[in-house]
Amino acid sequence: MAQPTAQHAKSLPIYVLHGPNLNLLGSREPEVYGRASLAEIDQMIAGRAEGHGHHADCRQSNHEGELIGWVQEARSHAAAVILNAGGLSHTSISLLDACRALDIPLVEVHLSNPYRRESYRRHSFISEAATGMICGLGATGYLLAIDAVALLLKGSAE
Repeated sequence: MAQPTAQHAKSLPIYVLHGPNLNLLGSREPEVYGRASLAEIDQMIAGRAEGHGHHADCRQSNHEGELIGWVQEARSHAAAVILNAGGLSHTSISLLDACRALDIPLVEVHLSNPYRRESYRRHSFISEAATGMICGLGATGYLLAIDAVALLLKGSAE
């Protein structure tokens, strides 16, 4: 499957997929993950995507299989994927395999910096398939991911 043209990409959404426990943002370890709720972050993402002429389709699941299904769906229904797989980043080869099947940009996002945390968080399987990775910048990382995807879809990023 070939990447969509810039014009076709504008008609397809950018999938923003949030993994396990991200539904608890704002209340779960705010000193690590920030105080913004997932709904607030999704609203910021939607606004940034619209500013680039794109639509963001934000989804969250605590279930690995559902995330895999969405990544597979993105192959024909999305212009790009932004993925914060949460703890699955460090454990899921099945999610990696789904990401490897993508023929569209994939940007991995982490709110915290896994390299400043426990050693088991320092390897991400998702990174092996990602076009790029943004970590440690809190909710701003998602906005930067939207900016990066918009550039990639224009063909302007290197």
